[in-house]
Amino acid sequence: MSEVEPLYQVKAKCIHCEYEFQTSRVRPSFKKATGTDTDFYVKYKDINPEYYVVRVCPFCGFSTTENFSDKLPPAKKSEFELRVRVNWTFRDYGGQRSWADALHAYKLALLCAQIKEEKDRVIAGLLHHIAWLFREKGDTAQERRFLEYALESYIKVYETEGMDINNARLMYLIGELNRRLGNYHEAVKWFSRVINDKKIMDSAMIRASREQWAQTREDMLAAKLELPDEMKNMK
Repeated sequence: MSEVEPLYQVKAKCIHCEYEFQTSRVRPSFKKATGTDTDFYVKYKDINPEYYVVRVCPFCGFSTTENFSDKLPPAKKSEFELRVRVNWTFRDYGGQRSWADALHAYKLALLCAQIKEEKDRVIAGLLHHIAWLFREKGDTAQERRFLEYALESYIKVYETEGMDINNARLMYLIGELNRRLGNYHEAVKWFSRVINDKKIMDSAMIRASREQWAQTREDMLAAKLELPDEMKNMK
């Protein structure tokens, strides 16, 4: 009996050139998580399924995830032709991907999302995933750069569609990215919103916000920074 491969192939259709191509996914039995960071970055033991989220058309380079809309107006097609397609040579990302392949695929998807003006939450997610790839590599400068971009995009999401999605998770995430970037007063503000908003019923996010609120206090004490009034009387 032959050994089961970790990757399997699925069909995808390019929304730009309409070619069908094969892209890979990781079988569920091979998704072995070893831990999760406080901003939802999942660490995997052997193979990272996040490497295979982006579908890259080998014929034209148009790259998407399952969160993209399938509409591409003619003006956006023309813009993609000018910015990406003219420089593209056939390249197949359908098989096994290295870290560098995954990074390139995410950056292509980010460019395509910006060209087609995808929703802010799609762009925020791509930026956050790129930051995670740099975290995996230990490149703290690039991780920080992309966390800053992701934070800006998540704030836009909150401002434009905050009422339509899981508010508590989004608010917690904005708080946590602020904390990771050293914006401690902003972090406290966002965690406090989750903790104190009586309309929020998401107990997991309330608990996580309490934990990271306390962690922010520790971070501020370690950095010898002035604590906000609401933190001063805590033991």
